[in-house]
Amino acid sequence: MTDDTIFAPATPLGGALAVIRISGSESHSIIGRIFTGRVRPRMMVHGRIRRGDLLIDDAMCAIFRAPKSYTGEDMAELYVHGSSAVVDGVMHLLAENGARLAEPGEFTKRAFIAGKLDLSQAEAVMDVINASTSRALNAALGQLEGSVGRDIASVENMLLNALSGLEAAIDYPEELEEDVYSDLPHTLSQAYSMLSRLYENGMRQRILREGADVVIAGKPNAGKSSLLNLLTSSDKAIVTPYAGTTRDIIEERASINGIPVLFKDTAGIHTSDDPVERLGIERARLAAERAALVLLAFDGGAPLDTDDAKRLFNMTEEKKRLAVICKSDLPAMLDADMLCKLSGESRPIKAVYVSSITGDGLEELKKLIANELLPEDENPMLTNMRHINAVKEAMDALDAISLPDFGGEAALAADADCISTDIRNALHSLAKITGRETDETVTDMIFERFCVGK
Repeated sequence: MTDDTIFAPATPLGGALAVIRISGSESHSIIGRIFTGRVRPRMMVHGRIRRGDLLIDDAMCAIFRAPKSYTGEDMAELYVHGSSAVVDGVMHLLAENGARLAEPGEFTKRAFIAGKLDLSQAEAVMDVINASTSRALNAALGQLEGSVGRDIASVENMLLNALSGLEAAIDYPEELEEDVYSDLPHTLSQAYSMLSRLYENGMRQRILREGADVVIAGKPNAGKSSLLNLLTSSDKAIVTPYAGTTRDIIEERASINGIPVLFKDTAGIHTSDDPVERLGIERARLAAERAALVLLAFDGGAPLDTDDAKRLFNMTEEKKRLAVICKSDLPAMLDADMLCKLSGESRPIKAVYVSSITGDGLEELKKLIANELLPEDENPMLTNMRHINAVKEAMDALDAISLPDFGGEAALAADADCISTDIRNALHSLAKITGRETDETVTDMIFERFCVGK
């Protein structure tokens, strides 16, 4: 760990108050030179910040002694008035006294180096800061509390126990324990199953970090633009009684029951000779192909156009989809049961009536959208793609063992060296998640994403 003492503002500039964080072996002696209050560990005290006889600010200060601090080093925090003149003055004073401005993420990086956090917890700090929805925040907080590390440690312990027994059997065959080879298939199968569960959960839960694209598709004047505005509480899309208003894709973000969603309003899908409109229709098709979920909008105030419905159902045959019967404030002319039957017996579509005028059906639609994207009863485990990829690497290493193909304990013993290597490869991949074997370049890139002061 570096001997430098670092400082940085830990709060955005321009507020009523600012917190300036200091960490390093000289942090307490620097505070003693510039702050008049009598500081005590983990106690906030009042005093003045001075440069000689010049008063910089009337402030509060708290100090923390290693290792009982965020970074594991001696630390201090100054709570000053938030004007740029005060903050700049304090930071200049700290620099004059031997501290330097921290690099992005350097406080959390020092905490990682000191063993206060594993790498998955350190990454969760940034996820907490960047969380845009309640469910994303809860997932990040769980990771910060060590949920990912605990899940990975459980699998690692199983693999380490198997590996230690296997390598003892290789080195000391005369002292072979009876259950080393007989237990191996079950142990590795159980470890693989746990990793598979983590991986599948992670692939679903990553939308809490990355968000989900939800495309609104339908024929012209079905109510798509009004639906976008309703779902996003905005007036982003132009709404007129004239068909074909939307020619290009219009996007707007929203949180749907804690899930970050990017809604996309698209051009009406129908047959057209207009080259500009045809380009918009093609873009709508491509957007639907790439979407996590497609909302098929139908005009509830008009009779069902079966050709139109079949066109939409065929276009989204392989996609997650919901039918939204718009304009439910008008006299109903479209039957939801008929629509569901038309979608096919193998995958009958769920349908909901919605009015963009009254808001009726909006909450039901939000629940359906959220449940299609990510069921509420599923607890988040992994949300970080780096962690998900590392778990997949570990699964591939275990999958290479192909235990079901072996013909009993004798065959396992004959291939013990290869099995040992594959288990080590799996452990190496898992160690990337917590940071025990992460390449320094990767670690540096992770912390460079942090803001200064964190």
